[in-house]
Amino acid sequence: MADHMRTQLVLDALKMAVGRRQPKSGLIHHSDRGSQYASRDYRAALDRHGFQASMSRKGNCWDNAVMERFFGSLKSEWLAGQRYGSRRAARRDVIEYIEMEYNSCRLHSTLGYQTPREIELAVAA
Repeated sequence: MADHMRTQLVLDALKMAVGRRQPKSGLIHHSDRGSQYASRDYRAALDRHGFQASMSRKGNCWDNAVMERFFGSLKSEWLAGQRYGSRRAARRDVIEYIEMEYNSCRLHSTLGYQTPREIELAVAA
């Protein structure tokens, strides 16, 4: 979470995700067409990890419907009406939602009504 949308922000997020989850080569990384995701540095980082880049078509939000739904849920279920005293407090709260609610408890129809955590554990086994 930052006050900018430069390439370094998504590079840092990728580094954090890889460090925490240690995904295998072949992972498909889907994003929108933002310049930070299309940057040479970001695409090189995906290549180094053996990840396949996938981008939405221009003007087609359905290509990224799962992430669009995630952000909609985050905004309507968790952040609605929230006021934070600092960016750090907001970041902690969003991480709590992602890790403790969305990934661990929330069932997803696109995952056969399992949680992302259940799928991740099944794939790792």
